Amino acid sequence: MSNPSGDAADDQTGRFVAQPNGRPRPLSPHLQVWRWHVTMLASILTRITGSALYFATALIVLWLGAMAFGPEAYATFVALAGSPLGLLVWFGLTVSLMYHFAAGVRHLVWDAGAGLTPKSANTASHLSIWFGILASVGFWIALFATGKVTL
Repeated sequence: MSNPSGDAADDQTGRFVAQPNGRPRPLSPHLQVWRWHVTMLASILTRITGSALYFATALIVLWLGAMAFGPEAYATFVALAGSPLGLLVWFGLTVSLMYHFAAGVRHLVWDAGAGLTPKSANTASHLSIWFGILASVGFWIALFATGKVTL
């Protein structure tokens, strides 16, 4: 339901409020209200990749546990981690790590008070996303090229 008159005072739903400039704004903004931009995507990706890194930590604990439980457990873990599905999971976690690192650097720059204009914020967001992808692809190409990982 919209506010046809555009006046917050005429709103019968209670979902709009008049801002100091007189324009009506939603009381609680939603995605359909805001115009989508790359900094929104970067913010969402930072949260998703941070959560994925918790999963990566659990996998590392499982790896250490497999080493502690002996050669058979370790061989089972290595077989699962080296399977095509396992490699896909490790690749995704590498993207998460690389992107989250770049996003952290981006936030460090922002916390210093630099790069806060919309254009530079968008550029930094684009760069962090592309860094996460390209650094991960480069890392995995190097792993395959040196024979450290095979299918």
